[in-house]
Amino acid sequence: MRILALWLALLAAPTVACADDILFKVGVTTRDFVPAEPYDWRGAGTHVLRTTIWYPATADAREEAQWIGPPVLPFFSAGSAARDAALAPGARRPLVLLSHGDGDTASALGWLGTALAAHGYIVAGVNHPGNNALEDYTVDGFALRWLRAVDLRAVIDAPLRDPTFGPGIDPARIGAAGHSLGGYTVIAIAGGISDPARLQAFCRSPAADISCRPPPPSSEMRQKTLARLESDPDFRQRYGKAAISYRDQRVRAVLALAPGPGPIFTPDSLRKIQIPVAIVVGSADQVVPVASSAGPLAQAIPQATLKVFEGAGHFVFRGNCTLLGRWIFPTPCGDPEGVDRTVVHAETSGLALDFFGANLP
Repeated sequence: MRILALWLALLAAPTVACADDILFKVGVTTRDFVPAEPYDWRGAGTHVLRTTIWYPATADAREEAQWIGPPVLPFFSAGSAARDAALAPGARRPLVLLSHGDGDTASALGWLGTALAAHGYIVAGVNHPGNNALEDYTVDGFALRWLRAVDLRAVIDAPLRDPTFGPGIDPARIGAAGHSLGGYTVIAIAGGISDPARLQAFCRSPAADISCRPPPPSSEMRQKTLARLESDPDFRQRYGKAAISYRDQRVRAVLALAPGPGPIFTPDSLRKIQIPVAIVVGSADQVVPVASSAGPLAQAIPQATLKVFEGAGHFVFRGNCTLLGRWIFPTPCGDPEGVDRTVVHAETSGLALDFFGANLP
């Protein structure tokens, strides 16, 4: 077993900086939060908000590698943490919400969750209903993307009431970070308002790019969405709620990693965002190119900053892949030549710590 454990450890590169930079051991646990009904579950079979929480743990916690996939032969690394360890005592701490990409899970951002928790943050990553890898992908979960911001609202409320974490969270210091569609989600909770017609117009224009030609299942979901809009009045009414602001005033700063789709946001709503927004992207993003998403978003949002990793692609902000993961999932595990995912994670974690440290003091 020791040989097997060593072999598994060698499959994935480490995701955090050297131990000298770590102030706390990291704990990780899972909560199933149940928001007040009625709640729009978007056709999901599971009516709970399954949330992974990373947090500073007591000094005696025993960290172990966390994995995504089969226990014996996992696909991705989710960082290193102590399962269900005791929360470190101390003053109230900032809370950072995590929003995963389209069809992904919160654990894909475990590298960021563990890095923040090691420096004193409580981090809560929710699996969005109907749009995560642990259950069936639904048309509602794909199409009603603005409701992901409602999930984040609920995952502010629930940890504040949690008997373990509630007393340790400072409600005046709340931030959010997300990757891809999760980056879109955190901009929505910052005040960005969606207009699907703008995205459709962009994709019909000469400026249309690869973001308008997604691979399955997203391409299939787009067709099913159009069919539902024609035939289902209830779905059409819920789809119309895109124009509502999903701003949560408790969120004080957001970090968007490779956010998209950018053209869906109304320019006026972006100009009115009043909180700091840090945008981080790879110059070779093959899903939501910088020219149509991160670049225009950074220009339109008043307090936005833009960090570009030269040569990096869209999936560089997911967890590190094992050898098996790289074989089975070549697209999300493949980085352009010369790009070191571990280095990008370390630099992005440092940027996140500086950003949240300055804006959630």
